[in-house]
Amino acid sequence: MHRTLAIFVALLLTACAAPSVLPSPPDGGAPLEPDAGRHLATTPERFLAACLEDLQRARARTGRLVALREPRAADVALTLYDDAMALLDDAVGRAGVAANGHPDAAFRAAAQTCEQQAEATRAGLSLDPAVYTALASLELGGQDAATRRWVARVLRDFRRAGVDRDSATRERLRRLHEELTRLGQEFSRHIHEDVRTVALSPEDLEGLPEDYVRAHPPGPDGRVRVTTETPDYLPFMAYARREEAREALWREYRRRGHPANLATLARLLQARHELATLLGYPSWAAYSAEDKMVRRQQDAADFIERLADATAARARDDYAALLERKRRDAPDAARVFPWEQAFLEDRVRAEQYRFDSREVRPYFEYTRVKQGLLDITSRLFGLTYRRVPDAPVWHPDVEAWDVYEGATRLGRFYLDMHPRPDKLTHSVQWDLATGRAGRALPEGVLMCNFPRPGAHHPALLLHGEVRAFFHEFGHLLHHILGGRARWAGLSGSRTERDFVEAPAQVLEEWAWRPESLRLFARHLHTGEPLPEDTIARMRRADAFGKGLWLRQQLFYAAVSLQLHAGDPAGLDTTPRVKALQERYLPFRAEEDSYVHLAFTQLDGYYSSSYYAYLWSLVIARDLLTPFQAHGLMDPATARRYRDAVLSPGGSRDAADLVRDFLGRDYGFDAYTHWLEGA
Repeated sequence: MHRTLAIFVALLLTACAAPSVLPSPPDGGAPLEPDAGRHLATTPERFLAACLEDLQRARARTGRLVALREPRAADVALTLYDDAMALLDDAVGRAGVAANGHPDAAFRAAAQTCEQQAEATRAGLSLDPAVYTALASLELGGQDAATRRWVARVLRDFRRAGVDRDSATRERLRRLHEELTRLGQEFSRHIHEDVRTVALSPEDLEGLPEDYVRAHPPGPDGRVRVTTETPDYLPFMAYARREEAREALWREYRRRGHPANLATLARLLQARHELATLLGYPSWAAYSAEDKMVRRQQDAADFIERLADATAARARDDYAALLERKRRDAPDAARVFPWEQAFLEDRVRAEQYRFDSREVRPYFEYTRVKQGLLDITSRLFGLTYRRVPDAPVWHPDVEAWDVYEGATRLGRFYLDMHPRPDKLTHSVQWDLATGRAGRALPEGVLMCNFPRPGAHHPALLLHGEVRAFFHEFGHLLHHILGGRARWAGLSGSRTERDFVEAPAQVLEEWAWRPESLRLFARHLHTGEPLPEDTIARMRRADAFGKGLWLRQQLFYAAVSLQLHAGDPAGLDTTPRVKALQERYLPFRAEEDSYVHLAFTQLDGYYSSSYYAYLWSLVIARDLLTPFQAHGLMDPATARRYRDAVLSPGGSRDAADLVRDFLGRDYGFDAYTHWLEGA
């Protein structure tokens, strides 16, 4: 793969009030044409050539910025800089989609090279004193508040990159940025390429739904192969009755990334620490916290402990219920093993709350869920969606959809929803193109691993997969609806990173409520809507296990923060992670288990800040309170939420956006109410 790529590089270096789906394009649409997908529907050579051309264009624009005569006109200078950053951001976005989802190995390799080159270019620009000086010299008196805020943050980020350090330090920082990009790619690749398989007897599938069994026929040797990919793993852990089979799959799942990522993670942690200390910070965690809502490493640690205290009793009760249920089958049982958790939770929900998660699967056929999600968001936010069947895509599974408001096209999204070899195994949303008012339309990608609909057999989703669909679509809406800012640096979800999850967590609520579920959750064969009694039982059953789920999230947050909290020299990450597991979870740490080596969020976007998911959840629960007061399907509340929180993108501080919508600062009361099961 790498030899082929070297040759490439060498060559290059030389259903609502308005229907949610339109039958044809509306008249009078905006002239802007979304076209980022074409880059992923070409050859590896052309993809990389286009990437390198964009990087050169970005460097040329900053060169023109520096060359402007003083006093530099602010509009001209800022446009040149913003153009450069948009070119780099879009190159990284395309590379991320291709590296994680393209079916061709050579294309994935080209994408990784593109990302490395783009990040190196971005790091070089962030350390260029001439670019910094040119921006710092601008007179901004005639600019609006959003522009002044953006420029202040740009200048802050230059200083955080080390632009004001001596030349030797800047060069070391530049090399560290390049190393971090390479190590992050390596860490991620070791995870999603490490798909493991267990060979089981057909009897080991006892308890699994019929469609799952049908999709896993015995091979020539009479054995059934079950993989660690999400569509295989989650149902098996919840429904397979044979403990030995669940344990075998669980252990393989917890070995992903091992041993390769032991060394990769060690180098990643050391490089991050060196970069942070070169910049005068005591740790990477301290450096990473500074530009987020939380601001300080200690405040992040205090937040984790506050939630740990709040969830302790609830988690103990959940665990006690699991152990009690286990003792019905094994009276002498002294503890619950981690590979028993999902199965026992399902049993408790079925027996104590009269809810079996399998009973709702016929109501969640994939294509109906997709259509329901489009219908609901169309109605709430005044949008229409139109499928674009001839849009260039990177795999036949991928669908392209354009988003309209009236006659105006707002952007495009792509749905890459089904598993295949060498594709990442979880759910994620990617920004493919940055939107700017009058200049470019935002484009995004939703990448998941849901069952593929077949000609003879439907694709039935677990309710957890329905929630994941709504969650990731919430990110897409934030990117599209916030993609009309003047500057790329303010577009879409470019808010503080510990707020980014909140809009996605808000949209999850529509996967729970009768008023939204009745619009799409209909039985596959009878067409009957999901009964409200079943929804009520589903919600009560979901409240069980919430304490353990939150403790699991706190464990991940603590791992993320503490691995970056000090000098990692000599740190053996495996025992440290196991100690944190026993601090936050009631399950004893198992030998030959390496959960941190497949913890994808340690790479890049979150690194030390996985706590942000729970920080956002506190805000999200409060953002839902106006919907609870006026009705989940109330278009007026939804439009106000869109205008106050989603559409502004990153033009204001997240706390100000929330205050505009709520009429007050956000608090913990709604989260506490939710935690208590209400």
